[in-house]
Amino acid sequence: MPDTSDAHELSEVARIARDLIRIDTTNHGGGRAVGEREAAEYVAAYLEGLGLTAEFYEPVERRTNLSVRIPGRDGDRPALVLHGHLDVVPAIAEDWSVDPFAGEIRDGMLWGRGAVDMKNMDAMMLTAMADLLRAGEQPARDVVLTFFADEENGGVLGSSLVVRDRPEWFAGATEAISEVGGYSITVAGTRAYLLQVGEKGLLWLRLRARGRAGHGSGFHPENAVTRLAEAVAAVGRTQWPVRLTDTTRALLEDLAALSGESVEDPDALADLTGPAAGFLRSTLRTTSNPTGVEAGYKHNVIPDVASATIDVRVLPGTEDAVLADIRRIVGDDIEVEIVTRDIGLETAFGGPLVEAMLAALERHDPGAPVMPYLMGGGTDNKALSRLGIAGYGFAPLRLPAGFDFTGLFHGVDERVPLDALEFGRAVLADLLRTC
Repeated sequence: MPDTSDAHELSEVARIARDLIRIDTTNHGGGRAVGEREAAEYVAAYLEGLGLTAEFYEPVERRTNLSVRIPGRDGDRPALVLHGHLDVVPAIAEDWSVDPFAGEIRDGMLWGRGAVDMKNMDAMMLTAMADLLRAGEQPARDVVLTFFADEENGGVLGSSLVVRDRPEWFAGATEAISEVGGYSITVAGTRAYLLQVGEKGLLWLRLRARGRAGHGSGFHPENAVTRLAEAVAAVGRTQWPVRLTDTTRALLEDLAALSGESVEDPDALADLTGPAAGFLRSTLRTTSNPTGVEAGYKHNVIPDVASATIDVRVLPGTEDAVLADIRRIVGDDIEVEIVTRDIGLETAFGGPLVEAMLAALERHDPGAPVMPYLMGGGTDNKALSRLGIAGYGFAPLRLPAGFDFTGLFHGVDERVPLDALEFGRAVLADLLRTC
């Protein structure tokens, strides 16, 4: 059962986010994970308290997904999917100033792994729906409330299998809302919000170099480690050119209008967003980052093989061209294995759902502009797109100026302001009433 020892000190949304953080759902990727089962059971128990019965799907032991459909006022309209994931990336406790799984409250913030990605949004989704149901209300249309496993591994054992094996969960749905959008940034002293209408494609690659094994004291020009190091450095140092999409072009125009600066220098415009600059600059180009190296087994033995993992994020529609460029950069002697590949997405910044999101933000933060953006990472919206469902990122958070929110995704000392959770809960409840 959830720990409620300090429940009287916390709002419901903060308490639920804290409880979920305290359930370790670490996902190392590649099938190595603690599992989401206990977190899924916690969510199901909360939903049961609202009179809802969730359906579970566990295609792999302990990798638990769940979903429930809440009838809307207009059952003839297409359903809306509101989804989150329950897993988190690993946290090295020694690097943190708090226990990453304690859900500590400090300085008006909730700290812990998942406070930003994305147990905060999970809690906001649950409590927003609770606000409607407890008031005897219904959402404007059917809402498919879903919680996935394995998102931090590209959804391989989560949303991909759910979409394949449980498509009926999403029958009649045409749009989806999830994480990494709706949060505020500050530009030229003005608070503005980013609404995510697209995400880059995913290429997780493994580079592999081969050579001749031998004694570490010898002369070995065919050294696999040296070959790999050269390839990794070449990929990691590649400066990919700016390439704008409809979404990033619109974002730059909005940033220029807010700041009075020219649109001629996209990176300079992104820099005006302060702590969010690195996040936004990554949306203007392909990125290719080495993330791991494996080679050798003894100090004086040259191995015959060495490998490295590379996280490549590409603009929608450029996947094949970027893969060809990677092969050219590393050269013919390096094997390039595709570990995971997934599509990029881009949706128009318009239509009734977008207008409803804009209106909900306007009611809760009047006058704050909202800008479209293309996220550099990925979400479970990729899997849902295979069912023809258009996905958006809208986890609304009103954040203090200068707060490095985007830097906390997968970062150390992950945390979220408590009042931002309250803001998000209220905006989401408002949206569900009206969209």
